[in-house]
Amino acid sequence: MSEANLPASIIVVSYNKRPYTQLCVASMLRGDPRPAQIVVIDNGSRDGTVEMLEGEFAAQAQAAGVEFALIRNDSNVGACTARNQGLAVASGEYIGFMDNDIAVRSCGWLGVLAGVLEEDPGFGIVGPKLVFPFEPYDIQHAGAAISRSGRVKYLGRGEPIDAPEHNARREVQCLISACWLMRAEVPAQIGGLDEVFNPAQFEDFDFCYRAREAGWTVLYDPVAEMYHYESVTTDNSPDVNYKYVTIRNGMEFKRRWRQVFETEDGPPDEECRWQTLETRPIEQTGIPPIID
Repeated sequence: MSEANLPASIIVVSYNKRPYTQLCVASMLRGDPRPAQIVVIDNGSRDGTVEMLEGEFAAQAQAAGVEFALIRNDSNVGACTARNQGLAVASGEYIGFMDNDIAVRSCGWLGVLAGVLEEDPGFGIVGPKLVFPFEPYDIQHAGAAISRSGRVKYLGRGEPIDAPEHNARREVQCLISACWLMRAEVPAQIGGLDEVFNPAQFEDFDFCYRAREAGWTVLYDPVAEMYHYESVTTDNSPDVNYKYVTIRNGMEFKRRWRQVFETEDGPPDEECRWQTLETRPIEQTGIPPIID
């Protein structure tokens, strides 16, 4: 292991969409510190993703002193199952989830998030500020909040990257798992993602609520910034009806946790309407810059 590598395992699930996966994993090697281990679970890609990972990226990871593990599934087993496969081989003191449409913006993102976790033994999960990968880099996600009726609000969505109310660390009800870092003790204590939420949607909120129920604190920290292309991981997958899955999984989340969020000081329902914002594919953005 290189001295520049931090004892963290980052778990990425890929399912086609090779350019995004390539940017995601390559950007982690450009960070400082780098994770000691990157685990990619491929859910049956047929677009050259596996060949890129086994060839070009494996060589890059080796040169950077980063352990690389690739788990290949013959078909799309779902993000929950795939991430649990990653948890089974993750060896780091910290474990991160990262969607394949995430890319590093803050060079020191990993050290920042790990540093937050080390400040207090009760800090279990921390998420960065997610921004859109094109100027002016507006906020895509600054933590999530749940109303007392169970509706979801992406905090900071569409607001300027330097909006003061989203540039301070805060405890949050939950985070999206597009990008977060947690102590390895958290999944060791509460288990992995519940596969009833396969292929995806609400499994991350459920995990955060389970972690909080076990006594862990969930945090958002804006010092670490990451790019998020938004919905690339789940959209345009012809074998999955994500509208149906989202409704089904949302109902399950509400059934499980209503007794909790009904008593929390979440946002009013009228603030939880989804705001559709402009997105741009990687063909338009190119490789966004990494900043110090």
